[in-house]
Amino acid sequence: MLVVAGSGTSGEVRGRVPLADEVEFAEITRQIVRDQAPRLFAVVQELGERADLRIAAWGMEFEDHAAVVSEDGGTRLSLNSAESAVAAFGRQEDVTAKVVWVIDE
Repeated sequence: MLVVAGSGTSGEVRGRVPLADEVEFAEITRQIVRDQAPRLFAVVQELGERADLRIAAWGMEFEDHAAVVSEDGGTRLSLNSAESAVAAFGRQEDVTAKVVWVIDE
């Protein structure tokens, strides 16, 4: 894991030399971001029996929790998992909520 603490004045951090040249460091950075990126999902509400649908919320699932924001921005939730959002958005009569992943794994 790469940890950068503080900032140096000449490209060094607390006496450390650069890990790589600028191009290699940019690639290392991109790879770390890709490896640690949360999975994106939507919470979709089905109205009736396939009569209509709406995206109720968007979320990000991290390794140990999920963050969810309602479509209108009025509700923000921190949950144990993406699937936990189903209960929060499927409480109305004749509404079924489900998680739909932006990118399937």
